[in-house]
Amino acid sequence: MDLTTITPTPAMLRALAHPVRLRMLGLLRIDGPATATTLATRLGLNSGATSYHLRQLAQHGFVVEDTERGNGRDRWWRAAHRSTHAEEPDPADREAQETLDAYLQAVVTVYTERLQRAVEELPLLPQEWRKSVTFSDWLVRLSPGKARAVTEALAEIAAAAEDEDTEDAVDFVLQISAFPQPGRLGGEE
Repeated sequence: MDLTTITPTPAMLRALAHPVRLRMLGLLRIDGPATATTLATRLGLNSGATSYHLRQLAQHGFVVEDTERGNGRDRWWRAAHRSTHAEEPDPADREAQETLDAYLQAVVTVYTERLQRAVEELPLLPQEWRKSVTFSDWLVRLSPGKARAVTEALAEIAAAAEDEDTEDAVDFVLQISAFPQPGRLGGEE
C-alpha cells in the first residue's frame, strides 16, 4: 500500500459513501491484501456482493489488484492508499455537500460498529490494556478557530504516537469526534 492519502473528488466520495465499502477498504488497509471470498467471509456477505463493491472501489482508485498474489483463479486486492481525506466542499456546491454528508454518515456507521465491538470485547482484555481504554467526552465552550486548533493538535498527537519499536505494541484505535453540541447551531434546541 502506498503510504499516501487520497483526497477524493465528489464522484469518488459518492462511491465510498457506503458502509460495506468503507469496511472493506478498512480491512484491506489494516490487514493487507485479500480476495473477495476472504472479505465476504469476514463481512458476512456473499462473494458476488463483495466482488461488486471491490470493483466500485477499484474504479475510483481506492483499491488495486495485487498482481503479486493469486493463481489466476483468485483475484487479490489491496488498498491503494493509507488514508482518505475528505475536504469540505464549496458551500455553494449543494450536491458536493450532500455527497460529503452521505460519506460522513457511512463513516459514523462504521465507527459506531467498531465502538460497539470494542465494548463487547472489553471483558476479554488483559487488565493492563483495560486501563488504557476510555470512552469519554468533554463538553467545552470553543470558538470555531479554537475548535479547529484543538482538533489539529489532537491529530498531531495521534500521528506522533506510533510505538512500532516496542514489543508489546498492538494496533490501537484513536477516534476523534469533535463537533458542536447537536441542536445548538443550525438545529432545533
